[in-house]
Amino acid sequence: MIGTSTIEYIILRACILFLHNIAPTSLLYSALFLVSFLLDQNPHTYRLPFPIEVWLLSEAAFYTIVFLPYERYLQRAAIHPEPLSQEERAKLFARCNINVSDPEKYIRQWLLGAKVNDIKRENVKEFIRWAFWNAGDVLQRDEDEVEDYVRALEKLLGRSIPHGKGSAKSLRLTLDKVNCSHRSLFWYLCVSVVDTITFCSLLYNGFHFHRTSLACFVELFPFQPLTLVSGYESPVKHLTYWYRPHTSKTRLPILFIHGIGIGLYPYTNFLRELNTRGGEGCDGDVGIIAIEIMPISSRITHSALEKDVMVREIQTIIRHHGWAKFTLVSHSYGSIISTHLLKSPLTAPAIGNVVLIDPVSFLLHLPDVAYNFAARQPVYANEHLLWYFGSKDIGVAHTLARRFFWSENIIWKEDLGLEVEQWEEGRKVTVVFGGKDILVDTNTVGRYLIDASFEGPQISDKAIRMASEIKTAIVSGLVSVGGEEWKTRPWIGSGLEVLWFEQLDHGQVFELERTRRPIIKVIRVYTQARSSS
Repeated sequence: MIGTSTIEYIILRACILFLHNIAPTSLLYSALFLVSFLLDQNPHTYRLPFPIEVWLLSEAAFYTIVFLPYERYLQRAAIHPEPLSQEERAKLFARCNINVSDPEKYIRQWLLGAKVNDIKRENVKEFIRWAFWNAGDVLQRDEDEVEDYVRALEKLLGRSIPHGKGSAKSLRLTLDKVNCSHRSLFWYLCVSVVDTITFCSLLYNGFHFHRTSLACFVELFPFQPLTLVSGYESPVKHLTYWYRPHTSKTRLPILFIHGIGIGLYPYTNFLRELNTRGGEGCDGDVGIIAIEIMPISSRITHSALEKDVMVREIQTIIRHHGWAKFTLVSHSYGSIISTHLLKSPLTAPAIGNVVLIDPVSFLLHLPDVAYNFAARQPVYANEHLLWYFGSKDIGVAHTLARRFFWSENIIWKEDLGLEVEQWEEGRKVTVVFGGKDILVDTNTVGRYLIDASFEGPQISDKAIRMASEIKTAIVSGLVSVGGEEWKTRPWIGSGLEVLWFEQLDHGQVFELERTRRPIIKVIRVYTQARSSS
């Protein structure tokens, strides 16, 4: 993630302008080429150099033959999960209402920032039908329940919502159009270069790539020719991954799940540093599995996997390598998959301690993540980066519009398993936030997590020394403000804790060694915890 300086804005906007105009330029040149070929006796007049001409004609063909039909194909309606029962809906609605700190913002942002005067009762009902029924309309017998929820929101707001329908429009991700932008062949060439760098880097650092079957090679674009040389095959149909063998007998291996972007490239240094031994006395290497999620990695491929399919495939991979327990680490969108793993009876028993970096799954009923990613009009350089290279990507846009169901993806503190019976001190969870995050309201989520968080056992002198070492490694700039002392609270390695980086934006914690270091130390401490069973 880049910053907000003027020079960064100019450079980024220039890059977006270039990439965005490749398609119209190639279409215009192809039209002129065709006209000159049909009408001119000398079709070589006004011709560009042959390599550039081949590129532009290829771009035009790719846009018309691949992108346009694929974009129409992606507009198919979402297959929503089974609707909740009335009791389950009421429980979910009540839970959400309890955790709304700013009711006016809550309503207005789900209605795309509409003015209060433009929001009337039917607008709010439209949002409620989508949020709690996954539908544009509900049966007549459910309308009374919808009305009850509107009354509950009125109590939350402290005012009445006028009858009628205003000009406000509700943000309904799974019902709205899949809003994506064309990606050129040139862009996919850049992705291939980055992919090659990632492949070579991870291979050099001791990871083995596990590919899907050779028959699935053509199902991913841009193609990955280097994967053909791998002698390791994934035990599942869809997921590919990088694996570092686990040889330690006293520590837990690590499962890492990345976020939206360009795959594992932003995490190569992080994985390399995790790959080093933990110091003297280690009895072997800590194994690492880094899952690749191609639908959110700037690729054209299969749709994002359904929740249950993803859980089963990860479970199969874990069992394939003989892991009975593991430490779970994820970033951003990876926290959604972590949510499913933590909730599933298939995988939850195998999860030891957890590190969630820039998670988006807490308080997902609040509009911040959906609005900031899918609806906000970008102004600053970092917002344009998130908008063009993130939310407008074909795979990402489809994933969020047709495969992202907030009520399934949300995780509450109670779901973290902080008192798992088979663990002597309960499961330990550390959540990492940046104070300048443009996607998540980290202040609100952080306060939610820390309030009445699980209190661990009496802190030992060793734990205090370890906490001091980790805390002093965190980037400077933290200031303890009234009511925000939780941001500077020492990390003690017990229960639910937060690491707060005041000056960092979403994803920036991976960019510098000094900001990665405290997270890596936390993970290494977490891998030392063993089950008592």
